[in-house]
Amino acid sequence: MNFLEFRGKIFDLACFNIYQVYALQADFDRNNLTRWTKKGFLVRLRQGYFAFPEYRSKPGYALYFANRIYRPSYISLHAALSLYGMIPEAVMQITSVTPLKTTSFANDFGEYAYHSIKESLMFGYELKPTADNRAIQLATPEKALLDLLYLYPLYDSRQELEELRLDESYLHNNLNRDLLANYCAKFQSKALAHRVKLLFSAYDLRYSLNR
Repeated sequence: MNFLEFRGKIFDLACFNIYQVYALQADFDRNNLTRWTKKGFLVRLRQGYFAFPEYRSKPGYALYFANRIYRPSYISLHAALSLYGMIPEAVMQITSVTPLKTTSFANDFGEYAYHSIKESLMFGYELKPTADNRAIQLATPEKALLDLLYLYPLYDSRQELEELRLDESYLHNNLNRDLLANYCAKFQSKALAHRVKLLFSAYDLRYSLNR
C-alpha cells in the first residue's frame, strides 16, 4: 500500500495509532510510518500515534488530539480555565487529567501534559463539539477549578489564590456554585474543601459548602 492509498483510507480519522493501521492491513510495514514522517507526510504525536499535517491548519485539532493520544483523559486545569476566560494568561501547554500515570508529550501540534488523578474523580467533563462534528472532552469550569486546587497543593493560602488572578466577573456571574459544591463533596478531601473556602473568601464569593 503506497502513501496515497494509505491516506485515502485513514485520513478522516485525523489521528491514528499503529493498531488501527494493523486493523486496516495486518501485514503493514510500520517502517513506512517512519519514512512518511521523515518526508513530512505524517506528524508523530507520540510513540505509535500519528496525524496528518493538514490538520495543523484546522481549528480545534490540537485540543482534540489531547483526548486521543492518551486515554482516558479530559482537558482540565489551566488549559480549561484559559479556554473559559477564567485566567488571564495564555497557556502554553494543553493540560489534562487522567487515571493513568502522569506524563507529557510535545509534537508539532503543541505541548501536552497529563496529571494523574484517581479514577473515581474522572467526572465533571462534557463533550464540546468542534466545527466539523468531532467532540472534545473538556472539564466544566467548576471541575477544572477543583482539579486545579486538588492537584496543586500550593494554592493553600489566600495570597496564592489571589495570585491566580481568576476573573472575578466570571466567578460572581457564571460559576455554578451549587455544582462546584456538589463536585467538591465527591472528592471527599478536607484539604480541597479548605482550599475552596479560602478561594471563596479571597474572591468574596458567598456560599456554604455544607448546605
